Amino acid sequence: MAIELSEDDDGLDSLDGVSKSKNPSVQIYYANRAFCHIKMENFGSALVDATKAIEAKEDFPKGWYRRGTAQMALGRPKEALRDFMQLCKLAPNDKDARDKLKQCQKQVNAEKFAKAIGCEKTKPISETVNVEQMPVDASYTGPVYVSGACTSDFCQQLMEHQRKELVIAKKFAYQIVLDMIEMLKTSSTLVDIEVPDMGEVTVCGDVHGQFYDLLNIFSLNGIPSEQNPYLFNGDFVDRGSFSVEVILTLFAWKLAYPNHLHLARGNHETRNMNKLYGFEGEVTKKYDEDLYQLFCEAFCLLPLCHVINQQVFVVHGGLFSKDDVSLESIRKVNRDCEPPDEGLMTEMLWSDPQPGRGRAPSKRGVGVAFGQDVTENFLKVNNLKMVIRSHEMKEEGYEIEHDGKLVTVFSAPNYCDQMGNKGAFIRLDGKTMTPKYKSFAHVPHPNVRPMQYANPMLGQLMGMARELFLRAFVGGWVQIGGVASLMTRIASVIRNTAASAYIAIFASNPSVVNLDNAVKKIMESDLIQRPNGNPITPKTIYHWLTGRETIAYLSLKNMNRLKKSYSMAKFACVKNEGQGLRDRPAFVAMDDGTGAPVPLTAQRLSVFLLALA
Repeated sequence: MAIELSEDDDGLDSLDGVSKSKNPSVQIYYANRAFCHIKMENFGSALVDATKAIEAKEDFPKGWYRRGTAQMALGRPKEALRDFMQLCKLAPNDKDARDKLKQCQKQVNAEKFAKAIGCEKTKPISETVNVEQMPVDASYTGPVYVSGACTSDFCQQLMEHQRKELVIAKKFAYQIVLDMIEMLKTSSTLVDIEVPDMGEVTVCGDVHGQFYDLLNIFSLNGIPSEQNPYLFNGDFVDRGSFSVEVILTLFAWKLAYPNHLHLARGNHETRNMNKLYGFEGEVTKKYDEDLYQLFCEAFCLLPLCHVINQQVFVVHGGLFSKDDVSLESIRKVNRDCEPPDEGLMTEMLWSDPQPGRGRAPSKRGVGVAFGQDVTENFLKVNNLKMVIRSHEMKEEGYEIEHDGKLVTVFSAPNYCDQMGNKGAFIRLDGKTMTPKYKSFAHVPHPNVRPMQYANPMLGQLMGMARELFLRAFVGGWVQIGGVASLMTRIASVIRNTAASAYIAIFASNPSVVNLDNAVKKIMESDLIQRPNGNPITPKTIYHWLTGRETIAYLSLKNMNRLKKSYSMAKFACVKNEGQGLRDRPAFVAMDDGTGAPVPLTAQRLSVFLLALA
């Protein structure tokens, strides 16, 4: 059951067990549920909950703090500024509040300045930069790029050079991006790909700056060529700290094989995301601001989607907020811009599938969540066979949904060095367009942490540098791949005293999840150890799994109630840990909207369990 984002959601009022009277602390529940949504990057859901916290108690500082955080993460600094200004009025002596206000003001002022100095006559960097005057250091021994003559040999030399953590000369990096811009100007919003009957094409999902895993894809599946075409489905950059290496490699292969290496834009090929998640910082660190501006020009020219053999629609995010969208209407979308707040372009970059049917607001705050009937309508209207999209991490690197008519592919294994997932790619034969899935594990990379170049404000807002996110697929606490694997993951978290682990649990079958069984399995695994060497007891594990003290009306002082199963269709944090604005919520509350405990089944399960190291 998905989190309900409707305006009349008042289910949290019953968390104290009194459903007929207004819960006087409901603002805490909403603000802390917003905190959990922020940790899982569900910024749309966070925005809704933070707003409800403010509506419940207008002078509650954490409501304004959470909403400002969500606004910043959604790339809305003006809206965030208003929230942080109100926050500072309510908490004038809070240093963290003042810091957030200053950082937000700085970003808003920078955007105002950029707009003030720009005008319709301002030429893009691609028309003003003089590459010929860029010197190449005499000591440079790397690959030499010849404009208009990119070859497979050069691409392989480039990959090897970058594999050694060496950067290509600035002049050549500029030339690659400039040539890419000129090539993309001749492209279109929707690109048709033809694969001969005896041929195949490989579709890859998000790479996210994981250069060494990209090299592994080519090692497993062969380098691009006329006989081995590829389609990379967006999100080449951000998060991973080798994004420059990834995008220069892909651009070079595109220049070498323009009709056999295809690139689609993802939601991270945008200025707002690059400013927060690292690509802007990485380019300016390794090269300079002008090269970053060139990349932005190129990103705006990338196609938004592809159709393979008139049968398979490939798009980064997903489908639309209205039915009967035709391929012809997609072809008419102007792609040469930053994504607007809404519309076909934004939905192609941001939308996600959901179980069941119909549509719902996106938990991300952008795009839409769409069901199987939406997918079926789109395929029927356009006489297509299936949809391939990316945009979401999957445990095996791919996931088949909507009765086989939609597939998600994600090609960044062990995402951000934390998730433990596999990557995957899909091979389609030209004759039948039958997908073949290949999962693969991550490979080692140099000791440069993910998010190395991310905006410092992002880390302060969401704690991404220190937080560890685990996703376990659980039914009766039996994980796909074995209980031992799940326990090993939990053990690694508990041993890491610097990390807070947010375990997002989703059931894989209708079995009732029983907390006692979970504790028993953890005890039997004998894998978890306290850093101080003290013994692990069932009560210790109860504390970890339930947030140390209480899950809503479930009390550790009343252990017999903990032995029951409860619905988690609604959830929220119910108590603060400390007084600071950034303090973690201590517990997670669960409720079915009525205040009555009911069995926890897979259909109703959608919740965070908070385990504090």
